[in-house]
Amino acid sequence: MLRSLRFRLPALFLIGIVLAGVVAAGIAVGLFQDYFEDRTRTELRREARGLADLYAKQAIRAIDEDRAPAPFATAKLEQASGNRLFYVGGPIQLKGAAVLPELPQRLVPQWRTGRVQTFEFVPPGANETYLAVAHPLRLEGRVLFGALVVATPKAELRDRWVTLMERLVLAFLVGIAVAGALAWYLSRRITNPVLALSSAADEIARGNYRVAVPDVPGGGEIGDLADRFREMATRLSEAEELERNFLMSVSHELRTPLTAIRGHVEALREGLVDDPDVRARSLDVVAAEAARLERLVGDVLDLAKLDTHRFTLHREEVDMGRLLERAYSTFGEEARRRRIDYRAEVAVRPVIVSDGDRVLQIISNLLANAFRWTPDGGSVELALSEDNGSVAVAVADTGPGIPPDERERIFRPFFTHDGGGTGLGLAIARELALALGGRLDVDSEPGRGSRFELLLPARPTVEN
Repeated sequence: MLRSLRFRLPALFLIGIVLAGVVAAGIAVGLFQDYFEDRTRTELRREARGLADLYAKQAIRAIDEDRAPAPFATAKLEQASGNRLFYVGGPIQLKGAAVLPELPQRLVPQWRTGRVQTFEFVPPGANETYLAVAHPLRLEGRVLFGALVVATPKAELRDRWVTLMERLVLAFLVGIAVAGALAWYLSRRITNPVLALSSAADEIARGNYRVAVPDVPGGGEIGDLADRFREMATRLSEAEELERNFLMSVSHELRTPLTAIRGHVEALREGLVDDPDVRARSLDVVAAEAARLERLVGDVLDLAKLDTHRFTLHREEVDMGRLLERAYSTFGEEARRRRIDYRAEVAVRPVIVSDGDRVLQIISNLLANAFRWTPDGGSVELALSEDNGSVAVAVADTGPGIPPDERERIFRPFFTHDGGGTGLGLAIARELALALGGRLDVDSEPGRGSRFELLLPARPTVEN
């Protein structure tokens, strides 16, 4: 459970939210402390300035009239502002009735400088620290006789910070709950398709390639993964089908010549054939069937070498005209027997640098494919041309044509449209064309035949 992606994703998400929230709360509290202290000091200065002016005026009036100062409404002022008022300084404060609580001068040692001061102190008889501002008191704006102190308990600042912290904690918990729900939802959106893909992978590992791969709404990386996984499953299913067809086809292709060879060999061994001409024909059949087996095994080996790039290409000058004549003559007898209109159009006779045997193999495979699909009485055309440094060999037939959805599949190993043959000829032809630095194209229309074109460079483009 703890190691699952479904748990780790929301856990990491929440841890990130918590860390970000703690850092943000710490920064917010620090900024609030600084802001509130600055604001409190500003308010204390403003209040101290106003009360100092009022207090000084009363003191001057009392001196002018030679009487005690008028009572200073200390209690009412303190109740209205929530701050404490004190006096520190000379004996003018003491001439009248007790007006302001007096602070020992040691608590405000800098009051004689005549400047506004901000400081912290503990009043006599109190147990808490006050934040205070001392504003100078002057007679006629010149003679300094004391300072008026406006103070507020620092505990009130802490109370406000606590209130802020309580609200931040509440907002933080609500945010964590919302973030947790969102993380859980997102993790399920991510992990559910991954788990479904994992189950599909298990089914594929058991050999079930037709497993249903779930669609992922919204696309994204998981959607792309699901699409690629679906393509992989389809390819594996096709590969399994091709392999099964290949085994059936190869088994049939091997069994037929082996049966013929075995029959003729047993007849020869048992002396059932006395006529020299019949014996010679039997040996010819054995030789032909052995050559057929050799071609089949050679095709399989060629495909394996092409897949692993473990084949060798030879460089030599190849007379394409003579090479096409060789390929053309190989199928002449079959064309006459099946009454196929078999033509060769050689407009040019270029000489290229390539591997002649491999080029002949490609053309032979294309002609074999054309004769396989062309009905009796149809036509097969072999053409050679040259253009812009490239040599083109085209093989056209009047077979049934190739549907658009199979024009790429026909070049896959073991694929056969009708289940006959080995499905190796075109696959080997295309791979050899690519290895020679060329390409093999196909143009086909169902019901109107097909045209395969081999394009080769006049000079080699691949180092071997």
